[in-house]
Amino acid sequence: MSKSNIFHGTTILSVRHKGSVALGGDGQITMQDAIVKSNARKIRKIYKGRVLLGFAGSVADAMALYEKLEAKLEKYNGNLANAAADLAIDWRSDRILRRLDAMLAVSDAENSYIISGNGDVISSEDGIIAIGSGGNYALSAAKALVRHSNLTAVEIVKESLKIASEICVYTNDQITVEELDSNKS
Repeated sequence: MSKSNIFHGTTILSVRHKGSVALGGDGQITMQDAIVKSNARKIRKIYKGRVLLGFAGSVADAMALYEKLEAKLEKYNGNLANAAADLAIDWRSDRILRRLDAMLAVSDAENSYIISGNGDVISSEDGIIAIGSGGNYALSAAKALVRHSNLTAVEIVKESLKIASEICVYTNDQITVEELDSNKS
């Protein structure tokens, strides 16, 4: 199967706001310019429910990375910073992993990161991260809503993804959101 025939997941957004962190994704999966599924679940609670994970890109590749991150979290007793860095090192240096076409957005009670196959582990200054084809639309909407509304993190994620779905043809309004309460972790 050529790279152009691979199924892709699209828009993931994480917002840290008012003592909680929420991560959400739309449900659309595309193959080239066709929608092949509208209600996919591209987010997960992992590591004993203490880490939120979302993926964009090739679904099969993202699932392989999700499993590897889960193993790294076990190795580092839930330390997301160490697990993310170790995964990024493996992803960049391993000949097989290097070919994987996906990105991960991960958050725990204290940290949020984008992990890429280039060896990047990127955190944000304001607690908002986004990946996927509609990521920049969702990111822009979330930044505005954090600054100019009294919405919760979950509400901001839902509204921002809804706005992205109105702009990006690879994002739909079948939104799933998970939340961690930073005060309880």
